[in-house]
Amino acid sequence: MTADTNVLVRAAVGDDPVQAAIAGDTLVRAELVAVPLSALCEFVWVLRRGYGRNADEIAAAIRALADSANVRLDQPAVEAGLAMLRAGGDFADGVIAFEGRRFGGTVFASFDRSAVNLVAASGNQARLLSE
Repeated sequence: MTADTNVLVRAAVGDDPVQAAIAGDTLVRAELVAVPLSALCEFVWVLRRGYGRNADEIAAAIRALADSANVRLDQPAVEAGLAMLRAGGDFADGVIAFEGRRFGGTVFASFDRSAVNLVAASGNQARLLSE
């Protein structure tokens, strides 16, 4: 099965007891749980913006998910996202920069000064765009 973001959120947050139980049971019983990067990026956004979770709490939730025996995800991209999150940036920016390099885009370009600085600080090429 492929887990939608709302399933991951319900299982991690447990704010709706009925849905949390269904989500948790579904995730545990599935032979394989595919977690697309887009779902993880949404997951991080919802936990941060909707639930006010901090970077450590979000990273722990992702680690718990990634460590589940039946979960399949893009581990190197997730690690890049977590590194960006730990550095004070956005998980999605880390994933975007990583995937871009994997596809041959050697320079991360953005109008987001913080993201550019964090990508550059990680040893990768980055360019701040200006108007």
